[in-house]
Amino acid sequence: MARTRKSTKKETKRDLGQEFLATLHELAREKGIDPEVLFEAIEAALITAYKRNFGSAQNVRVSLSRETGSYHVYAIKTVVEDPVDEIEEISLAQARTIKPDYELGDVIEIEVTPADFGRVAAQTAKQVVVQRIREAERGIIYEEFSSRESDIVTGLVERVENRNVFIDLGKTVAVLTPAEQIPTESYQHGDRIKAYIVEVKKTSKGPQIVVSRTHPGLLKRLFELEVPEIQEGIVEIKSVAREPGNRSKIAVWSNDPDVDPVGSCVGHKGMRVQAIVDELGSEKIDIVKWNEDSAKFIANALSPAKVVSVAVNEEEQVSRVVVPDYQLSLAIGKEGQNARLAAKLTGWKIDIKSVSQAEGEELEAGMNEVQVESDASFTAEGDA
Repeated sequence: MARTRKSTKKETKRDLGQEFLATLHELAREKGIDPEVLFEAIEAALITAYKRNFGSAQNVRVSLSRETGSYHVYAIKTVVEDPVDEIEEISLAQARTIKPDYELGDVIEIEVTPADFGRVAAQTAKQVVVQRIREAERGIIYEEFSSRESDIVTGLVERVENRNVFIDLGKTVAVLTPAEQIPTESYQHGDRIKAYIVEVKKTSKGPQIVVSRTHPGLLKRLFELEVPEIQEGIVEIKSVAREPGNRSKIAVWSNDPDVDPVGSCVGHKGMRVQAIVDELGSEKIDIVKWNEDSAKFIANALSPAKVVSVAVNEEEQVSRVVVPDYQLSLAIGKEGQNARLAAKLTGWKIDIKSVSQAEGEELEAGMNEVQVESDASFTAEGDA
């Protein structure tokens, strides 16, 4: 069976130094990296440095002492009768001049550490440690923020470049692209803003954190932060519809009949919802009560308009809503916004008619009309 032996030769030994080793161990502790990972990376890099700087195509191994920092470079050769490749092989006769009991097929290591390898080794080791620590830090940041996708972060605007807003989060920088910015907002250096983490990407330059100010999830998370009843699971946000910077609707429900979900979200004197409105640049927010009855929920979703009746086709999720004549424009909203948001909130197609328009009009097949009365809702508006 082939054996692996090691031979050495006398020559001046240089090492990376105790101070460097101490620094390496300290950095490994601080960054949460296994020191062995750094040692192995340094050994691999020293092999490359040896071949690059000393013009060798040999198969070599580098041994780096974990205690002293001393290193040795060994050429790895196979013992053969008559070598064909002098880089990879050594003759039996020559091998036995090193050690008499070498046999054919043995793999031996001959020390080839250059006398002036110290400077190259030290420089290479430092570069590897810096690179590995940088990679480890990027990995830690990626893991931290990827686990926080769909969460809110708070940071300071660092700079605005090509309409992209870069937000300093402390450990890293997030990017707010133009598509994720509220149209009515402007961003200045030093502004403190909250944003919603949409995605965390791995790139060659480290993790890229993409955040949003327009995502419906931002509104939902802001309510979760402001309303204790939501944090406790008493009040639940069922759905959110949003036209960023302009108007939003949020449907809430309480699993405790003694807790008013709309009132909980509004807060004393409207303080809870007003904090959210202020954060979103005076975006109007309609808070409506969710209902498992589709007709009732559709009526609530059209708040602040009052609804007379709702006809629904459950299978196709199509509805016809009748409102008082004087409420028609309110139900539809400016440029159809109220009706559009109600449709997004409920997931239903909503056709709105006034009482006079609906008179004598036959319902489509499969529709059942019910008289409804909207539950209490609340609309929060900013000063601007």
